[in-house]
Amino acid sequence: MSELPSTHGALICIALPGLAISGELGQLTGQGLDGFYRGGRRLLSRCQVRVAGREPLAVQARMTGADSARFVATLRASPAAGPDPDVLVERTRRAEGTERITVRNASARPLRLPVEIALGTDLAELGAVASGRTGPQLPATVRDSGLHWATTDAAASVTADPPPSDVLASAGLLRWELELPPGGTATVELRVRLDGAGPVRAAGRTTTSPIASARATGDDPRVAPLLDTAVADLQALLLRDATHPSDTHLAAGAPWRCGMAPAEALAAARMALPLGTRLAAGTLRTLARTQLPGHAARAGMIPGPRRDAGPLLPPSCTGTEATLLFPVLLAEARRWGLPDRETRELLPAAERCLSWLRTTVGDQPYLPDPQPAGPVRCETQAHAYRAALLGADLLDAYGRPGAAELRQWAQALRAAFRTGFWIEDHGGGRPAAALAPDGRPVPHLGAAAAHLLDTGLLGSGRFARGLLDQVQTEQLARLLGTPAMDAGWGLRGLGAKERGHNPFGHRSGAVRVHETAVAVAGLAAAGYEREAAGLLRGLLEAAEHFGHRLPEMFGGEQRTAGSAPLPHPAACRPAATAAASAIMVLTALAGVRPDAPARTVTLSPVRSAPLGELGLTGLRLAGAPFAVRISRLGLAMVEAAAEGLHLGV
Repeated sequence: MSELPSTHGALICIALPGLAISGELGQLTGQGLDGFYRGGRRLLSRCQVRVAGREPLAVQARMTGADSARFVATLRASPAAGPDPDVLVERTRRAEGTERITVRNASARPLRLPVEIALGTDLAELGAVASGRTGPQLPATVRDSGLHWATTDAAASVTADPPPSDVLASAGLLRWELELPPGGTATVELRVRLDGAGPVRAAGRTTTSPIASARATGDDPRVAPLLDTAVADLQALLLRDATHPSDTHLAAGAPWRCGMAPAEALAAARMALPLGTRLAAGTLRTLARTQLPGHAARAGMIPGPRRDAGPLLPPSCTGTEATLLFPVLLAEARRWGLPDRETRELLPAAERCLSWLRTTVGDQPYLPDPQPAGPVRCETQAHAYRAALLGADLLDAYGRPGAAELRQWAQALRAAFRTGFWIEDHGGGRPAAALAPDGRPVPHLGAAAAHLLDTGLLGSGRFARGLLDQVQTEQLARLLGTPAMDAGWGLRGLGAKERGHNPFGHRSGAVRVHETAVAVAGLAAAGYEREAAGLLRGLLEAAEHFGHRLPEMFGGEQRTAGSAPLPHPAACRPAATAAASAIMVLTALAGVRPDAPARTVTLSPVRSAPLGELGLTGLRLAGAPFAVRISRLGLAMVEAAAEGLHLGV
């Protein structure tokens, strides 16, 4: 079995459907993930630059944006002149499929420098690259001012400006002879194109992007780059619906999941609601078109694949999660200012999701996952309970039937859950991870329990009542703050003391950024500020080590003095839920609780102000810019808001 190519050391430039990946040396070697991609196909896997017959020495590589990277290398063209390099080679790579190579003469005399660029590709699909099943490099032919490659189902070309003085197709070489005066520069630009396709038009790089360019300022210098990077990554991960280009949604993450993943797209759109409701609307419309029709048992579901759940439970169904998230996102998007017309258009799809929920549970208090005979998962009950309450709220707002039945079922679920899911022990008790099909509680504790704290936003800035009672909630808060769960960088997917714990397990011990953000927001809303602040500070520390671009997960090894978080070799970075998590945790500090239909917003800030003074500008609420500031004393004030929007109590 081949190893999945590692991503943690790669520089990933993304502006979907374009992608460019390389190591820190800047050369595309044809190995591993290296290459320019479009729509999941590698168009160019090799791009190696030689100057004066030698490979320049790499001295710096850095991301200059979500979609671009800059590489600097040096060369001694005259070794006899001393140890100092006299030639600089700068490469600027963009996900859209361009690379600009600039050669600078830093010496006091003119230089004649031969430059060679070796190009090649296998035109492999990303899945084949991931599994190590790529074929050999394809033979090239000369086309225009560059090279061309083709298979039976795809073709790509690279053109150069200025045109090379020599092209050697058999070796895949482009050559130039550069005459550089002292201090002079010369630039070559390469353009990588998929035959039959126009230039990459990234959905996030238009003036009509659905994501607002929010900014953060404050005492903690990490909040500004964290939010800047999160917004840029969300923009870069935007995709247009192929059949309805005006509707956009987020891809799950790069490089492995550059397509639609319904549960992740909905979760990320929900966390990103402070940046506007247009992303939520586009995501909901896109997924409504996939909803299963008819009157069968699965009618009304948003389809989704199975998801690994670690060693202690069978795979879960992301379709279940997506179906339950759909009405929640619609209800909360309405609170943030989704126009009434759009809400009404999406309401029938939300009603079908809620009908599926009621039909599936029948007379039972719990929702199995997957249906019909799967385990009764803790987080699935949290999602179902929230969907029922927020869905009922939505139905009432539009005079639709079914709200009372949903609330009645939610009440029965809450009563059953508080006894059936709570395991008493000498430590004060804990929620079960699941109930097995035979009713036996599965006792392990993991980050999925954080979803019990996420009850959802109702009117007047109120959160729905939780599945746990106050004593149980306090105990869960305490458990999430212990070293067994908090690695010092965030929440482990599975507690360190649990059987089957693996610090690199996707769901069995790695730190999961999404669940950590859910815990921070839920703990803050419930008043457990110390635990929320501890997880938040750890996440900020981890983000700094990752260049403020959080991966979807990373190693769950315990933090010690002077240590750094361990990258997970298979994690997506950027990832939609990780980027949106930054939005969620920062706005949670301000406790922004909107009710756009009632023209009010309530602020419930974290009184301990764990990051000191914090200002958030460029948010969107009720269709207008919104800005809020939290003082060092934990007091919040609105600095910009829609006309007629009042501060609630």
